[in-house]
Amino acid sequence: MAGDGNNRLEPYMGRLFGFALSLTGNRDLALELVQDCSVKALAARQAPVDQAAFRAWLFRILRNAAIDRLSNGNPTLLCLDDEPETADPASLRVEESLINQLTVRAGMTSLSPAHRDIIALVDIAGFSYSEAAALLEVPVGTVMSRLSRARRALLAAISEHNVHSLVPHRTARRA
Repeated sequence: MAGDGNNRLEPYMGRLFGFALSLTGNRDLALELVQDCSVKALAARQAPVDQAAFRAWLFRILRNAAIDRLSNGNPTLLCLDDEPETADPASLRVEESLINQLTVRAGMTSLSPAHRDIIALVDIAGFSYSEAAALLEVPVGTVMSRLSRARRALLAAISEHNVHSLVPHRTARRA
């Protein structure tokens, strides 16, 4: 990789971290995975020149690093003690955002690795269906059906966590 490797990596660091966090649920492990990915990318003799191919290459490196860590007996853990990056915790809007983040994180941990991968790639990292298909080495139709099943599974998992609105539902009860 040329001397401008750091400059090429920089725009993707936030998205790589988000992807790693969605795969692991653990902030520290996600940071380690991003660091591993960066080291491998910078040490590579050749990197894709095309920007889209470069991005997919980075995410593949990170995904493979996560798979390697998990296959070596490092389980994924949901770390609910991590403080979300919020500005004003007294604000109802911020609290609602925090609840949503925690609910989705908890739901993601119950998904299969294939479902976690596809949601992380498409919904979190922002890859198109065709980009995700190339990265996962599956047909686009598989990405679409897997994503649909993954979203349903995530919705079911979230529903199981018994998070209910604080606004009471009005029911018409007539005698």
